[in-house]
Amino acid sequence: MEGGGLDQNGAMPGRGSESRPVEPAPATPGTSGDHVFNPSALEDLGTPGPSGGSAPERITEVGLRPVALKEFVGQGGVVENLRVHLDAAMERDEPPDHVLFSGPPGLGKTSLARIMAGELGTSLQPTSGPALDKPRDLVGLLTSLKRGDVLFIDEIHRLPIAVEEYLYTAMEDFRVEMTLDSGPHARILPIELEPFTLVGATTREGLLSAPFRARFGLSLRLDPYPAHELEQIVRRAARILKVQINDEAAAILAERSRGTPRIAGRFLKRVRDRAQIDGNRAIDAQLAEATLRSIGVDGHGLEEMDRRILRCLADHAPLPAALKTIAAVVGEMEDTIEDVFEPHLLRSGFLRKTPRGRMITEQGLRLIGAEPPLTSAQDGLPFTT
Repeated sequence: MEGGGLDQNGAMPGRGSESRPVEPAPATPGTSGDHVFNPSALEDLGTPGPSGGSAPERITEVGLRPVALKEFVGQGGVVENLRVHLDAAMERDEPPDHVLFSGPPGLGKTSLARIMAGELGTSLQPTSGPALDKPRDLVGLLTSLKRGDVLFIDEIHRLPIAVEEYLYTAMEDFRVEMTLDSGPHARILPIELEPFTLVGATTREGLLSAPFRARFGLSLRLDPYPAHELEQIVRRAARILKVQINDEAAAILAERSRGTPRIAGRFLKRVRDRAQIDGNRAIDAQLAEATLRSIGVDGHGLEEMDRRILRCLADHAPLPAALKTIAAVVGEMEDTIEDVFEPHLLRSGFLRKTPRGRMITEQGLRLIGAEPPLTSAQDGLPFTT
């Protein structure tokens, strides 16, 4: 036998053998055609299950977000500038300039991007910097956009350089160039895009390159919220969740939320859980205090990791401690300490940063019940607040 391969029907040719068509394999349950999953299964996500509850915490989180600028609490300057920008663009009947939102996590950058699409009456295409690994990942998104659509890239500072540079012409000229083939047969295929608005969100604006940052027509920074605005957010969320909360309890949750609406919402949900277990009682100050205490949140809004950081600094006092040292002692990533825990400790006056590292203040020492160390004459760094 000269050829050892199969014929077109999948039978082995040979004397006395009959060519029989190969029967298709039985379909795997849950698949359709060439799909490796059943797309119709996705249609049931978020609908009530057999137990009567919906697919839930995520649906609730989306439901707590404001859907219009008039519902957005706080960030007065940001909201006003954004409203002027959107109204002017709609009067000109053209897509708004690209917008960059920066600031600590949990302050409403994603909510504002959704609100922009809603105010403009267009679609929102959300993605994130780490998800766009190569330029071709971006091309599919860009070519699917319709006129006026909003492309939202969260954690935009984590875009690879190649993808970032690919965005330059897309943002300015609304066109991209695809390179087909390689070597002597390579050619460039220009692709025209519908005018769109790119909205970027970042917690580290300084990591964006200057050419990229300059291509955003409007750059807005969100700051931590004062307690009275967080109280409004807590009361609004309570109405949506259909739970009763008095003013004193709302103030307690707001004061300990580190200036962050996302944390305030998380605290409210945990208090709601305890109120439900207690027979759907109204949320009062006593219940709020007990719930926060049970999850390790003290009167200053500090969690266990915050206290571990302060204890590490107290052990090194009066000398400063490097960020790497703190991370190794408390068992947390450096970026997490710097982005999540350190800002609140700095704003509260419990630690300070020096050219040589972090130092605990006298106020921080009192908080954890430690004694101020003796000043070392040779290091020349007096221990002060």
